[in-house]
Order: sequence, then C-alpha cells, then structure tokens
Amino acid sequence: MTKLSVNINKIAVIRNSRGGNVPDVLKVAKDCEKFGAEGITVHPRPDERHIRYADVRALKALVTTEFNIEGYPSESFLSLVKDVRPNQVTLVPDPPESLTSNAGWDTISNESFLSEIVKECKYLGIRTSIFVGTDLKHIETVKKINADRVELYTEPYADEYSINREKAVSTFIQAGKYAKHIGLGLNAGHDLSLMNLKYLIQCLPEIDEVSIGHALISDALYYGLENTIQMYKQQLIIE
Repeated sequence: MTKLSVNINKIAVIRNSRGGNVPDVLKVAKDCEKFGAEGITVHPRPDERHIRYADVRALKALVTTEFNIEGYPSESFLSLVKDVRPNQVTLVPDPPESLTSNAGWDTISNESFLSEIVKECKYLGIRTSIFVGTDLKHIETVKKINADRVELYTEPYADEYSINREKAVSTFIQAGKYAKHIGLGLNAGHDLSLMNLKYLIQCLPEIDEVSIGHALISDALYYGLENTIQMYKQQLIIE
C-alpha cells in the first residue's frame, strides 16, 4: 500500500509566529508516527521561516519511521543532509526565495548538476528522489543520473481535479507507469488532499509514497491530528 509521509513544516510556521516552542515540532512528529504515519517530511529553507536546521538535526534522533528531507540543493542544504543522513532526500528546484514549490526539475538542462549531487547522496547511503513533472524525457533522465525515485509534482492534477478528474490524472498515470517501467520508485506530492487523493491512488496504485503537509495540517484543525491521519490513510486503501 502507498505510504503516507506527513510534512510538518506548517507546525513550525505556527510555532515561529509566536516564538517559544508551542506547538512542539518534535512532539508532533512523534505523534504523527504514533497515529499511523509511515514517514516524516521536512523542507528546510535558508531563512528558516518554518522548519529550522536545528529542528532537522533534532528530528533525526527521534524519527523512527522514514525521514525525508526535501529542498533545493544549495551548499547549506547539502551540508545539512550530509550531517543528518536521512532515509531519503528529495531534490526540489525551487530557489530559496520561493514561497513554495511550483515546478518540477528540467532534468535535461540540469543533468550534470543533479548527477553530482545524486552521486554524493548515494555514497552516503541516502535514497535520492527527484521532484519532476510528467514529461517522460525528464523522468528518463532521472534514471540516467542514477537517482532512485521521482516525486511527481501533483499541483496541476489538484488544480484540474474538480473540473475533469479523468483528464487531470491522465498524464500522471502515463508518467507514473513509465517511471516504474524503467525501474524508478514513485512518490507524489503537492496539493494532495482528502478530496483528490483517493482517485489518484485508484488510478495509479504504483505510487510508493505520498508526502502531504498543508492540507493535512489544515484538516487537523477541524478533525484532530490522530483522526486526520487515519482519514488520509483510508484514502490510500484500494477497494
């Protein structure tokens, strides 16, 4: 079954808005695991506007499921990854000033750059995932640079879901099945929610892992964290 990794960045946003340690990012991570999450995802940025580098280091000692660090491979980010050695690093093409991720890598133009980073991470025993769109040539290049997985950037799917879900998912089915066909693992993330997650998994059960933060944490304000995680896990069950 597809695994659920909870991105806890939004917890850090709330904490940072007032200072102090409420809510406690480390406790929330442990609670997510206790409530059924199979992984914890963080996306540290150089300005530390949400997850801080110190949080990432502290989480490494606490997370017992899969620990996934995602971000733009700047010098400071790669130094953090080398120190922490998470289970997975997801390389995302957003520059430091970006509000959030808004595109996948052009892996062809960045082949040499990404290849060197993948080589370093794999030497340290870290699984590498490359954040991409649905262009098959970009996915093919991920295989060429010897990364382990792709993470499909699913905002276009989420945007089109309520208009025409069959059309919205079609390119993702093609891209996901192609990634699996050439021997890559398959992750997905960005704007996945209780509304659109189940259909994606039904259409593309090959997905190994989804990383969900904004929608899940927002839903937890209404339903509670434990109940929300169980609700999301229910969406991953293929009937």
